[in-house]
Amino acid sequence: MTDVIGDRSEPREWIPTGRSDAADRDGPMLLVGTRKGAWILAADHRRQRWSMLGPQFLGHIAQHLVLDPRDRSTLLLAAKTGHLGPTVFRSDDLGRTWSEAHRPPAYTPGDALGRAVQTVFWLTPGHRIEPGVWYAGTSPQGLFRSDDEGRSWAPVSGWNDHPSWSLWAEWPDEEGTPDGSIVHSIIVDPRDAAHLYIGLSGGGVFESVDRGDSWTPLNRGCVMNFAPDPDAETGHDPHCVRLHPARPDRLYQQNHCGIYRLDRPDTTWTRIGDNMPAAVGDIGFPIEVHPRDPDTAWVFPMDGTDVWPRTSPDGRPAVYVTHDAGDSWRRQDTGLPEWGWLTVKRQAMTTDQSDPLGVYFGTTGGEVWASNDEGDSWNRIAAHLPEIYSIELADPTDRS
Repeated sequence: MTDVIGDRSEPREWIPTGRSDAADRDGPMLLVGTRKGAWILAADHRRQRWSMLGPQFLGHIAQHLVLDPRDRSTLLLAAKTGHLGPTVFRSDDLGRTWSEAHRPPAYTPGDALGRAVQTVFWLTPGHRIEPGVWYAGTSPQGLFRSDDEGRSWAPVSGWNDHPSWSLWAEWPDEEGTPDGSIVHSIIVDPRDAAHLYIGLSGGGVFESVDRGDSWTPLNRGCVMNFAPDPDAETGHDPHCVRLHPARPDRLYQQNHCGIYRLDRPDTTWTRIGDNMPAAVGDIGFPIEVHPRDPDTAWVFPMDGTDVWPRTSPDGRPAVYVTHDAGDSWRRQDTGLPEWGWLTVKRQAMTTDQSDPLGVYFGTTGGEVWASNDEGDSWNRIAAHLPEIYSIELADPTDRS
């Protein structure tokens, strides 16, 4: 039976703020960002017993916590603190000690559009041939790059100062995206360090083949039923975009208006969410792929009716999986609560590299759920955390 952390009846393991013993564990770790701090869930090698390490940065928004896969010891945290505002913290010892970036992501002083970073939202390590390179996405929709392992950040001017930026990006957006318009889903093609994708909520998906010096919209085929011009090239609202590591020409997208797949060099998305059960629909935030099988992906649907309550359809939470690239979908709810008025945010779902694969998600209700059999059954491994914003896999050992 998997240990549940957070219930009074179960043993708990806590560590002081700013310190972590994650390196002492011999299994995968989950890096959990929440509305009020960051936690690490560390497993044994069988993924049966989990320890909770944290909290760190308690009381501050921990938007995205990511391990650098190139050295397996550097952690970066995108945070919004009460006194420092939006910033990035860095640890080179798996969270035992932290330091703030001496130059966090920021628009150029005197920015012509009056933009100022409100939130650092998304972090992506650079290509394996570019050690030390990281990308960050912000609100409003800025793209920033670090060449020194997150210590300092500079604007990607090809995006931030693009002559069409104000047409592509939904900003200012007092009536727009609830959490602010953001750059998310920053993707580096594993075959080519110069080939980038980004997602804008709202704005759409964009592609660069020259390290961000120039950009092209990539939204054909996506529905935009909320816009005055549903056929516009930009203005779309992708929620999460994933590139498949084993087939980098395949992308999956969970959009405000459905689930899509794109197989390059095609430039038109196919709405594979049309194959979801009609009573459930194809609206949600996260989408995750199987790291070895390009035809397998998971989503967590939410109520997409006119009210958009951002809870599970009919209050019955479930994961849905496809094993045929979206031609069909199967419900996976064994072990999940029969009723649950919750959802899963765009960064709060991930997988590990095991066989059988582990799948994990965190909820707006502060619970972390794990499956050791690729979603066929679920166990709750943590409870009573703050609202979960992100979950990322971290494996500090080389299992290749």
